[in-house]
Amino acid sequence: MSQTHFQFPFEKNNSFSYSQESIDTLSEYEKYELSFHPERPKYLDYLSIFENVNPCFKSDEFGACLIQTHRADLSGIPVMLVGQQSGPSSNYEKIRQAMMDPDQIQKWNHGMPVPASYERAVKAIQLAEEESRIIIIFIDTPGADPTERSEANGIAWRIGDAIHALADVKVPTISVIINRACSGGAIALTGTDVTLALEHSTYLVITPEACSSILFHTRSRANEAAEISQITSREGFTHGIVDELIPEINGPAHINPEDTKRSVQTVLNKYVSKYSDLNGNAVIKDRIERWNKMGHWNLMDESELDSFRRPVSRIPKPEPSGYIKRHKKCYNENGKHFYDPVIFSELEKNNYVCDVCNQRYVRPSAWDYIQWLVDEESFVEHEETKFIADKDILGFPGYNEKLIETRIKTGLVSAMITGDGTVLGKKVVVCTTDFGFLGGSFCMSTGEKIWRTAQITIEKNVPMIIQACGGGARMHEGCSSMVSIPKAHLAISRVEQAGLSVLTLITDPTLGGVAIGVGSRGKRLFEFNAGHIGFSGKRVIEQYTGEKTSPGFQTVNWLKEKGHADEIVHPIDLKEKIFSLI
Repeated sequence: MSQTHFQFPFEKNNSFSYSQESIDTLSEYEKYELSFHPERPKYLDYLSIFENVNPCFKSDEFGACLIQTHRADLSGIPVMLVGQQSGPSSNYEKIRQAMMDPDQIQKWNHGMPVPASYERAVKAIQLAEEESRIIIIFIDTPGADPTERSEANGIAWRIGDAIHALADVKVPTISVIINRACSGGAIALTGTDVTLALEHSTYLVITPEACSSILFHTRSRANEAAEISQITSREGFTHGIVDELIPEINGPAHINPEDTKRSVQTVLNKYVSKYSDLNGNAVIKDRIERWNKMGHWNLMDESELDSFRRPVSRIPKPEPSGYIKRHKKCYNENGKHFYDPVIFSELEKNNYVCDVCNQRYVRPSAWDYIQWLVDEESFVEHEETKFIADKDILGFPGYNEKLIETRIKTGLVSAMITGDGTVLGKKVVVCTTDFGFLGGSFCMSTGEKIWRTAQITIEKNVPMIIQACGGGARMHEGCSSMVSIPKAHLAISRVEQAGLSVLTLITDPTLGGVAIGVGSRGKRLFEFNAGHIGFSGKRVIEQYTGEKTSPGFQTVNWLKEKGHADEIVHPIDLKEKIFSLI
């Protein structure tokens, strides 16, 4: 009996031949589907191209199978393999059997790694350094696990640990995107010295469906969203976030898996041979040179900057009576509607969170945080970063218009502002982020500003203070925004390796790319009464699981209860707290 194969609708079309010309005629969404065809070889299939393969850190813990680790050799050179295994097999019959078993469905978790998965990867990265093994990472994931269980287990910080480990490790690192590399689940392990990608793989900051939902308020325009976002690895190569494309010889990987594996082996041999003699200092030097060039941005003219540049505060002003108007939808847990005005001084003590319904009245601006973080009149913006502006590399619909509008509204050229200041007289370098600037989303300009600010910090030999805020990586810049997250990690690592303090204030909200990036680094301070702190947002989790999250979910008190927030500080106490730490 012949084996059953899975086919997407476009594969059933008689005119489709799997030739390059035929693949080029596919829509962007069909190319996306091709990248996660269930029969494309998975990580464990690629073990056959290595010698002396032995598993390490084996575990039966939930999620451990989603990132697997092996010692091995490639052409006699010791390597450490770290692989995202997105399912039980690339054999369609075995996949079908597994998907009829509830235990197997739960075990493989739709290919989405959990905190334990990333903990396993970090152990392998550390062991590779101890044993002088080149690290090779296989990337294949629809994204990290968006559940309350993973949030409770600190998935944002565990992903951050993985990116941090790759920034610090003193052996060469190579990542290979074999299928679909999506969102934070992928960027966790692609902050490497070389990023390779199979030619029909995809590398994306957000799924086309989610992007469509945000852009067009419907998931049905996913193909348009895919075209706008430029999600194929070929486009990643064009934008400089993929170093080399690996040919899928004689048709896509699921049609000729053995040819594809040999192709991967050939390219890996080239890089492993090239890096086999590098010592720790040379590895770090090359890594810094590579990431120094990562990203795209514009430099704004000074006259244009002066046309909108001004401090903007979002702290409300009370009436002469000392009261401010209550927000419109204030209901207590019994459904009673409150209308009475609020005493401003009490609201200020509560850090602008309603004591009846926990609604946040205001998210302070970057300028407001500067006032809380450093001494009055001490802040001086860095000349090296003040003209760096966001660049529309994708021609994303409406992006330039949004940037112009937001600059006028916030008085900022981009979401982050950096400068020198003092904290109770002690010199520091400070970076603050404005949620009002496109949700404070992490982008290429932010990555570059942190990179340059880290160098300033090292040259001035002072502590670095970062205020983290934002809803994730910026979809308007595609995967290039996400790739700036490892760049920021490496910058912060350089500061720490210079023996300087890094303090990070986690504010409301700190999610996604911001949380796994700067939010996961340094000595973390959590803003009093802040909420929306973690990896996946509350709405995303509730939509995915179909269940309501628990009371207080992702607030600092909830995080403290789970063991993730040791230091909680009210903004008015920040200077004293920071001074005591630095």
